[in-house]
Amino acid sequence: MSIKVKSNRLNAYRIMWVLVFFDLPTETKKERKIYADFRKKILQDGFAMFQFSIYLRHCSSMQNAEVHIKRVKKILPEKGHIGIMTITDKQFGMMEVFYGKKLAEPQNSPQQLELF
Repeated sequence: MSIKVKSNRLNAYRIMWVLVFFDLPTETKKERKIYADFRKKILQDGFAMFQFSIYLRHCSSMQNAEVHIKRVKKILPEKGHIGIMTITDKQFGMMEVFYGKKLAEPQNSPQQLELF
């Protein structure tokens, strides 16, 4: 039984979250289309909106995270500021989220089926 607990504890350090932060220009119609296309493509790759310009994706491992990071890098717009960060599930679980001054309940990590 202690082996299983140890295995689960290690998973919190193996499972990764990829965060994409971006500020893109939206002053012209063309810039708004580029913004919308970038947002649409990262949503299609499984990212979810955390805040207006912060999107995140749960990944089963660093290798899986690297696949999604490469996909984001392929679609980077010419203008704007984009940041990509990976954190472990353990680090993500220590985040505190507030709605005003009220602490929000932590969300459970999505369960993913991993095939070997």
